[in-house]
Amino acid sequence: MALSKYTSEIKFIDHNEEIVFNYLSNFEHLSQYINDGLLQKVSEKVPQIKITNFESDSDSCRFSIGGMGKSEIRIVNRDPFKTIKLESSGSLPVEITFWIQLLPVSESQTKMKLTLHAEMGMMIKMMAGNKLEEGINQLAEMLTKLPYR
Repeated sequence: MALSKYTSEIKFIDHNEEIVFNYLSNFEHLSQYINDGLLQKVSEKVPQIKITNFESDSDSCRFSIGGMGKSEIRIVNRDPFKTIKLESSGSLPVEITFWIQLLPVSESQTKMKLTLHAEMGMMIKMMAGNKLEEGINQLAEMLTKLPYR
């Protein structure tokens, strides 16, 4: 297994870093959005991956991936208004560590960058590497459009 690193483009969110941090650091805020279509979009783009049984609490989300079993993504560290660190566990064929980094631009705008470290075998990297590169930028773009409050 080898470590691969993926970094998103810097994105701008039209809310202050406290609002953005408080929203993104709680999986319960994201669960409705994920259940309301994101899982279907993932399945349409990558038909081999069928995600079901999504559930979440404030610190983690759990889901099943067809043929692989139950997996979890957990927030393992929150540095208020700056960084959210997440890690995967369970039956994913990839070990993931993921950071959401926030930096204030003004009282009403925040810069955001996503960083993904994925520990995966060479075969998986050949199949998924380009999709992860594209996916991290798509995820960053999607996070700019969430209904922050």
